[in-house]
Amino acid sequence: MTSHLARAFLCVLLLAPGIAAAQERGPETNLPIPRFVSIRAGEANVRRGPSLTHRIDWVFTRKDMPVEITAEHGHWRRVRDREGAGGWIHYSLLSGVRTVIVDRDMVALHARRDPESPVVAQLELGVIARLGDCGPAWCRISVAGYKGWAEKAALWGVRPDEILD
Repeated sequence: MTSHLARAFLCVLLLAPGIAAAQERGPETNLPIPRFVSIRAGEANVRRGPSLTHRIDWVFTRKDMPVEITAEHGHWRRVRDREGAGGWIHYSLLSGVRTVIVDRDMVALHARRDPESPVVAQLELGVIARLGDCGPAWCRISVAGYKGWAEKAALWGVRPDEILD
């Protein structure tokens, strides 16, 4: 009977890998891994390993840039950006404020969650915006005094299945 239960559990994990991934927690914060955060500082060193003795591989130079935390070690977080570049960054250089980066050129910012609603602004590729509520297909964002709804698929910094209220 135990082998039947073990096989059933294995089948659930193989058929629904998102279930196991959704339950993974960081050993330092007990927060979900992976998760999105943003860069707090105007300059943030990205290191090869989780300590000041590791060499700096590159530097983030855009405050509020969204990054994805993929691991934790002490006061260090392994992050990656939308292009997949990553490394270790000290947690004090990160913020829990959620931002997104526009991943397509000339994304329409709509007044409502409706592609037929009025367009408030057009957002260029690479624009960073503050993230608000998100449904299955649309997210409310704000940038440069404009607020509205953009298609979630055009944004990096929010998971496709993520719902925010």
